[in-house]
Amino acid sequence: MAVESVPEAPPSAGSDGSRATLKRGAIGLVGVVFMVVAFSAPITAMTGNLPVAVGFGNGLGAPGGFVIATVVLTVFSVGFIALARHITAAGAFYTFVSRGWSKIPGLAAGVMSMFTYMTMEAGLIGIFSAFTNQAFSQQLGINLPWEAYAAVCLVVIALLSHFDISVAAKVLGVVLVCEIGMLSISAIASLIHHPDGMSFTSLSPVAALSTNGVAGGVVGLGLLMAFWSWVGFESTAIYGEESKDPKRIVPLATMIAVIGIGAFYTFISWGVIVGNGPDKAVELASGSDPFQLLYSPAREYLGEWGVTAFEWLVLGGSFACALAIHNSAARYLFAFGRDGLLWRRLGGAHHRHASPWVASLTQSVFAAVLLIICAVSGSDPYAVLFVLVAILATLCLLIVQTMSSISTIVYFHVKKEHPETAHWWRTLVAPAVGGLGMVYVIYLMASNMTAAAGSASGTLFFKLIPWIVGFLFLGSMAVAAVWRKTSPRRYARIGSTVFDDRPDELLAADRA
Repeated sequence: MAVESVPEAPPSAGSDGSRATLKRGAIGLVGVVFMVVAFSAPITAMTGNLPVAVGFGNGLGAPGGFVIATVVLTVFSVGFIALARHITAAGAFYTFVSRGWSKIPGLAAGVMSMFTYMTMEAGLIGIFSAFTNQAFSQQLGINLPWEAYAAVCLVVIALLSHFDISVAAKVLGVVLVCEIGMLSISAIASLIHHPDGMSFTSLSPVAALSTNGVAGGVVGLGLLMAFWSWVGFESTAIYGEESKDPKRIVPLATMIAVIGIGAFYTFISWGVIVGNGPDKAVELASGSDPFQLLYSPAREYLGEWGVTAFEWLVLGGSFACALAIHNSAARYLFAFGRDGLLWRRLGGAHHRHASPWVASLTQSVFAAVLLIICAVSGSDPYAVLFVLVAILATLCLLIVQTMSSISTIVYFHVKKEHPETAHWWRTLVAPAVGGLGMVYVIYLMASNMTAAAGSASGTLFFKLIPWIVGFLFLGSMAVAAVWRKTSPRRYARIGSTVFDDRPDELLAADRA
């Protein structure tokens, strides 16, 4: 696999012997899928997002909301994977938009994606600390400050990420199999013992478009929680460089992740509602301990061990999610460093492990700084740090996904690249519909931000979120426009590095 970049791009290999490429063939299809599904954190989504949808959104129609999200995201993915078949790079959206559309919006897509993943790690470590504190205090009688758990999590993630991606993929695989297994066992037991009969009404997309009797319910909030639960599915493209066959694996992994996650979320949420019974489900979800929406049927149909298992697996799921996010952030930093837009050492891979080790260390330091700020300010690592970072990150990613849809259309139908791939459905209608779907979700997010933030809606950070998003989007494009006039070489390096999986000798022959 060869690196292709513009002539003005600085060499990424440093004097310390670091290399310009990540480890080729480090993970296969299963590994990429594990990384992406771990990013979505199924057990965390079901424990944290589902109660909000059931208790304050579309109530018993929450499973139907996941059906709607699955359809919209699948349509979006059709255009996404069409672009992924021709552009492979660790920068993913950054490179997609830069090459597919233009370098000016490309820099904005890259900065917003990179910032999203960099901040999300701290948020996930925050929720990991909260879950760990709960499990240790209730199960072991150990009471430590959340900062201690956060520090351990940060260090372990840094150590695992120092090696090639296959190490992290194996760890994530074990955790993921356990949490999916536990969620499935609980849902199946709930469906078998259903107290009020097995109703299929909740599975209807039509049910997701009403509040289903939830007092003060907001349909948009319920749908938002469904879409929110998919954050990270697009990271399949980030691991293209390190996969064994990126042109095949990235598109396939994307579809498996989107459809698989959607079917799983729909099944689990349906099982939870049936297992509790309609009235009790809404009551538990809107109560003082919304986690009981998941824990109550587990306790009733599996026994107390089911609740204990859930408390430990939620801990493991949040750790796996933080690890997956860390690796995504490190690869964005690596891509920016390799293109010479940030510190050049960020673009060097480890001489032995072929991992983005400098970028990974930098990301660990950044996450540590955010966690220290949270600790010093006395903010709650879950209710404030995690919730607000998740809202900010989701807004940024939705905007970038919309830009990616535009890029697909421009790449194939305006620039006329790869006419053999251009198709009225795959590269025109699907990305247009998918892009409009993303715009609608952005509207849902903006309309329901206060409700989604809960108690954190009164903080300064919450009030700054629209300004931060606007600054990242418009500021990045302004910088790119200035570079085009004042520093054409740097401007030319935006999104310049892509990979071709043909042997180097064939590429050399083509260039000759």
